[in-house]
Amino acid sequence: MGPSWDDLKVFLAVARQGSLSAAGAALKLDPATAGRRVARLEEALGTALFLKSPQGYALTGAGERLMPHAEAAEQAMTHGEDAVRGQGDRLSGVVRLGAPDGCANYLLPQVLAGIVSAHPGLEVQLVALPRVFNLNRREADMAIGVSAPEAGRLTVQKIVDYQLVLAASRRYLAKVPSIRSLADLRGHPMIGYIPEMIFDKELDYLGDLGVERPALASNSVAVQYNMARQGAGVAVAHDFALPGDAEMERVLSGEFALTRSFYLIRHADDARVRRLSGFAELLVAGMRRQMASVREALTEGVGSGDAGSRNQKV
Repeated sequence: MGPSWDDLKVFLAVARQGSLSAAGAALKLDPATAGRRVARLEEALGTALFLKSPQGYALTGAGERLMPHAEAAEQAMTHGEDAVRGQGDRLSGVVRLGAPDGCANYLLPQVLAGIVSAHPGLEVQLVALPRVFNLNRREADMAIGVSAPEAGRLTVQKIVDYQLVLAASRRYLAKVPSIRSLADLRGHPMIGYIPEMIFDKELDYLGDLGVERPALASNSVAVQYNMARQGAGVAVAHDFALPGDAEMERVLSGEFALTRSFYLIRHADDARVRRLSGFAELLVAGMRRQMASVREALTEGVGSGDAGSRNQKV
């Protein structure tokens, strides 16, 4: 009897995660069960698939040779599930999406709520982390990035542009000297990324502001934004976070704005998976609609008044 799909699934998880505990957590198995599945597969194939060490599990030569076949089996199972579940235009099953925490906190909630409302059989898992996702390890089915990867068997689609702008709380701006130019920022606490933890070059903007290190820093842009909301200083914020936030106000809108882009990054092999392709299409369309609404709100001045003319000191 050949290897079972259940054992191959555990093999893939261990290969991608590098340990029994992490693989078990991903598959909702205890580590001992995951270990038994690996041992059973090795026995069925008559060879060791992993080298075990204190650092974790690494593939042997045989494991490396098995990997593409196991991934092909995974794709076949995914296509089969998709064919069985897919009825009409309704999407069903689980989709895990990785996204930077700013996008996840301020742009995606409304978009994903609309998708799930229209497709009640669909379960969307949003993993919000301030870092680049490793799709080869199946940390997510697809990911949103702020730059396009240049290597790997991936497909990349530009979704939409957005802007990084300066913002601060109205309470803060009411009690400090006017900010009329970029030079005036030197007299204000700046909030930004921990320099050593900037996960993408597109977010390395401190030099554009003439700031070497921020006074308050976090690896999370959502934390940075909330620091600014508490009156801690001036932050670089996503423009789509501002509409509807009566506490926050743009600073120096005529002098500073950085245009950036979001990209949808997918496994090249997933193009024929209806559930994933259908979700990707809805996600891109939804994000574009949401950003169009944001631009309209910003044009009308909702939650985006500029501090350059509001906090003049007499």
